Amino acid sequence: MLETSARLLKLLALLQTHRDWTGAELADRLDVTTRTVRRDVDRLRELGYPVHATQGTAGYRLGAGASLPPLLLDDEEAVAVAVGLRNASDGTVAGIEESALRALTKLEQVLPPRLAHRVRTLRAATVRVSAPAATVEPDTLMAVADACQRREGLRFDYRSHHGSSTIRRVEPHSLVHFSRYWYLIAWDVERADWRTFRVDRLTPRIPTGPRFTPRELPGGDPAAYLSMQLSSARWPFRATVLVHAPIEEAQARLWPGMVWSKPSTTAPAGCTWVPTRPRR
Repeated sequence: MLETSARLLKLLALLQTHRDWTGAELADRLDVTTRTVRRDVDRLRELGYPVHATQGTAGYRLGAGASLPPLLLDDEEAVAVAVGLRNASDGTVAGIEESALRALTKLEQVLPPRLAHRVRTLRAATVRVSAPAATVEPDTLMAVADACQRREGLRFDYRSHHGSSTIRRVEPHSLVHFSRYWYLIAWDVERADWRTFRVDRLTPRIPTGPRFTPRELPGGDPAAYLSMQLSSARWPFRATVLVHAPIEEAQARLWPGMVWSKPSTTAPAGCTWVPTRPRR
């Protein structure tokens, strides 16, 4: 019985690698016959694991079911999940803090001592320095993410930092989590230009708009685009600063939101930071 249970766990671990396995491949990995593999697959199905048969040669794939069965995690995955849950319990999405803490408690109870020590060591050595941030409702975040994924137009009520409210119609491009805030990067249809929106300030209107053909974001990188916009907007003064260091070293030491450009050929060796104010 113990040997069978261990084999089932190993079979489950193989199926969780998200690839198609033939019966012969699984039999070879488990050192059993294909008939034994078929019986073990049936046992996993009885336990609630949705193991699907693939087309063509007899094969298997672990799919999504109606309920969430237990998962097998390797050491690195378990530590990553524990750290992620710890961060989520102090995160910016409203309503998930308690759920994250419950999940973290369950995980820490079953972590092997060697992994529990790693998680505790990381938690004890970490000091989090961050300003309070506005939280985002999960339904709002998911509605915006779904519109980005499906390439559907989005209409929403938007409250500016001055408190005024407008109705915006956009073609959503990307969601970016930056400095404890969620931002939507989108093409503003009425203003015919790219805009960034704080997700905690918007309220989606249902239904979403028609599908659209995605536009090319300036620079192509949503994180870099948002960083440039925020670095330009948050300072009341403009300046050009000469840094006597290679650009890689300067970027590693200074705030990542700065916008960098190479110096002119007549300037001393170094780098320059040239912020510009975006249109709002």
